[in-house]
Amino acid sequence: MPNLLEFARNPVAYVARRWTPAQRTVERATLTALTMSVVIVVTGGVVRLTGSGLGCETWPKCSGDSLVATPEMGLHGAIEFGNRLLTYVLCAAVGWAILAVRSAEPRRRGLSRAAWAQFWLVVANGLLGGVTVLMELNPYTVAAHFLLATALITVAAVTWLRAREGDEEPRPLAPPRAGRLAVALTAVTVALIVVGTMVTGAGPHAGDSSDVPRMGVDWEATTRVHALLAWAVVGLTVLLWLALRAADAPSGPLARTRELLLVLLAQGAIGYVQYFTELPEVLVALHLFGSCLVWIFTLRTLLSLRERGLPPTADAVAAPVPAVVRERPSDATPAGSASGL
Repeated sequence: MPNLLEFARNPVAYVARRWTPAQRTVERATLTALTMSVVIVVTGGVVRLTGSGLGCETWPKCSGDSLVATPEMGLHGAIEFGNRLLTYVLCAAVGWAILAVRSAEPRRRGLSRAAWAQFWLVVANGLLGGVTVLMELNPYTVAAHFLLATALITVAAVTWLRAREGDEEPRPLAPPRAGRLAVALTAVTVALIVVGTMVTGAGPHAGDSSDVPRMGVDWEATTRVHALLAWAVVGLTVLLWLALRAADAPSGPLARTRELLLVLLAQGAIGYVQYFTELPEVLVALHLFGSCLVWIFTLRTLLSLRERGLPPTADAVAAPVPAVVRERPSDATPAGSASGL
């Protein structure tokens, strides 16, 4: 008979004492949380691009006298309320990741903290989304809403990638010059994303069919800065790949860098096409999805430059594997890079 009092006091610990997930389950759970973090960003973009940002006119209710969308609110109300409902799916995905990470043996406290951080970011972003509605889609709160969602994607990606490697001290797989290039690449990518929110905030897709104020910046000039930063990211990626090739780096970091370059080129192509075709909604949505992929692949590239061994398992703790068995040839793909982080 389940101990209901024990479950009510700490349901996560209750489940953890009775369930030990396989390593693959932990990886799938953390990947699901990451996937839903991207989905909620893209669907939020669909809300804006369809002019449904105020389909639910208030928050936390959908209208002054209804918690849910009503037929009178039409398609815009259904789209906005549907996006709100997806938040619960995201919470379920994050909850599964928290349970899987906490229940795994041996316990990895750092990974558990990262999983829990996703929950608090979801809560914070939900509250900020409510503020955005109450402020009638103020472009600065909309930008902050997206940046906080990007922070969630960051933590979800790191959680997933850390779940696929061990907790040993990081061992560099590339020379310091490549590491500095990767850090610079990451920093410029952050600037690219921030300026991208300014392009959105000053652009024509305000998120509602009514006259919503836009950011007081020159849209054309901001778009050019955004394009220059994109080319800088591409250039730094090429330089990083050349530096890794020159240093005869393992295949993992090289593969991650090539993948990032391909994502960047695809994203750049979409960006230029949408610019010259006057920002059709479908391409803007694809570009938003691409921005999520660019950031995830940038994080993979940055963290592929070191390895931390294989994921710990309960069997490995009970009977440690001899060090000679755990070593891999220097030209093999390391666990910390080939599997993503």
